[in-house]
Amino acid sequence: MIAELTIKNFAIIESLSVSFDKGLTVLTGETGAGKSIIIDAIHLLAGGRGSHEFVRFGEKRAELEGLFLLEEEKHPAYKVCQELGIDIEDEMVVLRREIHATGKSVCRVNGKLVTIALLREVGQTLVDIHGQHEHQELMDPDLHLSLLDQFGGVAVQKELKEYRNIYTSYKDVEKRLLELTENEQKVAHRLDLLQFQAEEISNAQLTVNEEDELLDERNKISNYERLYQSLNNCYHAMHGEQKGLDWVGQAMSESEGLEEIDKNLKDVHEIISNSYYQLEELSYRIRDEIDQLEFDPNRLDFIEGRLNEIKQLKRKYGTTVAEVLEYASKIEEELETLQNRDSHIHQLQESLESLKQDLALEAKSLTDARRKASEKLMKSIHKELKDLYLEKAIFDVNMDVKKEKASGDVVFGKNGVDIVEFYLTTNPGEPLKPMAKVASGGELSRIMLALKSIFSRHQGITSIIFDEVDTGVSGRVAQAIAEKIYQVSVDSQVLCISHLPQVAAMSDTHLFISKEVSGERTKTKVRGLNQDEKVREIGRMISGVEITSLTKEHARELLEIAGSIKQG
Repeated sequence: MIAELTIKNFAIIESLSVSFDKGLTVLTGETGAGKSIIIDAIHLLAGGRGSHEFVRFGEKRAELEGLFLLEEEKHPAYKVCQELGIDIEDEMVVLRREIHATGKSVCRVNGKLVTIALLREVGQTLVDIHGQHEHQELMDPDLHLSLLDQFGGVAVQKELKEYRNIYTSYKDVEKRLLELTENEQKVAHRLDLLQFQAEEISNAQLTVNEEDELLDERNKISNYERLYQSLNNCYHAMHGEQKGLDWVGQAMSESEGLEEIDKNLKDVHEIISNSYYQLEELSYRIRDEIDQLEFDPNRLDFIEGRLNEIKQLKRKYGTTVAEVLEYASKIEEELETLQNRDSHIHQLQESLESLKQDLALEAKSLTDARRKASEKLMKSIHKELKDLYLEKAIFDVNMDVKKEKASGDVVFGKNGVDIVEFYLTTNPGEPLKPMAKVASGGELSRIMLALKSIFSRHQGITSIIFDEVDTGVSGRVAQAIAEKIYQVSVDSQVLCISHLPQVAAMSDTHLFISKEVSGERTKTKVRGLNQDEKVREIGRMISGVEITSLTKEHARELLEIAGSIKQG
């Protein structure tokens, strides 16, 4: 749910901070007070399209920030944020967006900079906005398949997962077969290239540690004089009269027998003796190193040439010798495939045909699961429509199989072979038609609300916003819409802008939006209403400007009805 919204320098809002609670929050106020501006702010915060025109006149930038609380461990926001490398701590997600007067947008999710597209990915899992006139996702036939799958739950998701496992293998074999059956000239060019590359790497006779060994040897030869001088000085510092080993040897002689005088000095002779013999052994090693030292300019030239050869191969085939050898192994496999092309084509064709048969069986199982889900969905939708006084309306899930136009062959896609579109008729005797082409006005509001009542339980979105979706209705239909919006709020937090007193009466929280002129500038304010203020505001919504005692009595009656409905 959205817990808090902060807005600065956005349209006519100078500075505003609003806290939201669970359940149904209704926003009311005079036309132009800024109700829709608050919804626009949430829309932009969730990744909607922005414009520099939203920046308050005379300011450099608008700032929007929203705190969302995730109360379910399996909330879809966790998965999206994990894929984007965004950490979620304490079950909180903070979205922030700055819109500059220059048109630039800066977006952050939990403090991490993201693009608008990535902000939208996260935002879509947190908030679902339904406007008065815009086409909802529920009206978009391209999304009806995913909505049906969501409604189908575990049964459909299990079949879809099994289908996709085989589909991935099928597409992989299909891709490899396509590569082998390309035109002869392209295959011949590829074969020549691979043979050249394989021969070039093979002739180099690379070994994994060769480069490191050559670098060490080059460093040794290049620094021959310094190495010889240092080793020679070390040796002569230890060997010879009055040199290091002489003095240590004298110390060893002097320390012999000390333990007979003082037991605490027992280890002195031993330590000095060990040091003497270690230094003596080391001096012999240094002497041998000096004897073996040799400056060979020809060897240095060979090393430089060999390192350059390795460098060129790494530039072409990998960043390390190991990667070059790995690439060589990979192209050897491809070479073998191309050289025995006909045999591999035959094997792949057989494999593809076998996978296609398995895919067809899995597709049928998936279709069957979807048909069962569609029957349950139709029953659920019809019940919701009846509650909204659209008992004559007929809702249908139209399912068809995707086929090639020319050949008529079934087309296997990532989500199966099914085409799903919601159909509807609201008048008896009229044929079923695509839903987006049938519904309009008040019917559209009710149909959308019926669908949202069903799908909100399956989509996992924490906050649903209705922006004047109750336009064009009144009377008993208005009461039914109010009750339905409240039902949706039981499973999801709902924010609703409304002009219907019936909807306002059903609210758990009632926010009043007003505007005032201060210093020749217009400002928007938001405040929560207590019970008496709520009665007065609902009375205003019923009668208009003049609020009589009868109007207030009607408002109280609406609140009492709403209370009894909630308890029921």
